[in-house]
Amino acid sequence: MTATLPPSVRSYHVTSGDGIDGLSLRSHEPRTPGIGEVAVAVHAVSLSFRDLLVLRGQYVLPVRPDVVPVSDGAGRVIAVGPGVQRVRPGDRVTAALFPHWLDGPLKPSLLPQLGGSLDGMLTELAVLPEQALVPIPEHLSYAEAATLPCAAVTAWNALTGDGPGIQPKHTVLTTGSGGVSLFAVQLATLRGARVIATTGRAEKEQRLRDLGADEVVNYRAVPDWHNAVRDITGGRGVDRVVDTAGTLEQSLKSLAVNGHVAFVGSLSGDLPPLDPRLLFGVAATVRALAVGSRAQFTQLNEIIAAHQVRPVIDLVFPFEEVGAAFRYYESARPFGKVIIEIR
Repeated sequence: MTATLPPSVRSYHVTSGDGIDGLSLRSHEPRTPGIGEVAVAVHAVSLSFRDLLVLRGQYVLPVRPDVVPVSDGAGRVIAVGPGVQRVRPGDRVTAALFPHWLDGPLKPSLLPQLGGSLDGMLTELAVLPEQALVPIPEHLSYAEAATLPCAAVTAWNALTGDGPGIQPKHTVLTTGSGGVSLFAVQLATLRGARVIATTGRAEKEQRLRDLGADEVVNYRAVPDWHNAVRDITGGRGVDRVVDTAGTLEQSLKSLAVNGHVAFVGSLSGDLPPLDPRLLFGVAATVRALAVGSRAQFTQLNEIIAAHQVRPVIDLVFPFEEVGAAFRYYESARPFGKVIIEIR
């Protein structure tokens, strides 16, 4: 190990189901990194809907009791354990949400995840497996880099994880204006696709266009928004839907023949029954996503660096106001990521 660890570290802990009020800040001695492990001084974390599910006791994967929550963070390596070769003290890094999922398909043995079955990033010092770490693109701040591990990797997987993925001239539909959808708009635009975005708030329409969306449909003004999507595409439909809202029926009704739905999840938690005829009607592929592998994260970062992509940040909170940050994220419907900075 090189470098000296601080004498004490502050970390937030929570038991899944205890909610935002169950978060507790505690001080403890730092853990020395073992073989193949790295100590990272965390400078920023980013909240995701997944983190709210952990607090609510609704997350689909196991959560350890008294876990350090939040999967997404960025920081600086301050110490390394024996055998570490990929990073060294001073390196700026993020970590893959699934630390053991390096490449290929997801398997049961790869399901342990930060901020769930493993301690996460809402801490001043995280000790992580070397293999989980991904370098930060040079042009990004720690706050910007902290937005990537869940939302950006999921968006990249949604657009490219089925093999060739979207191609120039394809049309992509993104639902809503959450973190995954905003990254999907940016990344699909970079891939040369035509992008149609939906939102329920008029004040977000121009912001989505500024981010790269060619067309925006307000689903509150047009409840049958799939018809508007078909009108925009001359009746053909879209090649791909990035569905972050659980609106599978309307997503399928928006598809072109042989279209693809990348199904990220449902913000409401409700999944209404689905008529299988909608699948057969357009020979649709529906693929459920679980973020992505470290290899996909690395590929994403190469694209972000090459095109100098800037993630969208809504608001930044200090480490001492984590409860306020979660409540804002839960209730304010932010446009962009909510960040917690650790100084």
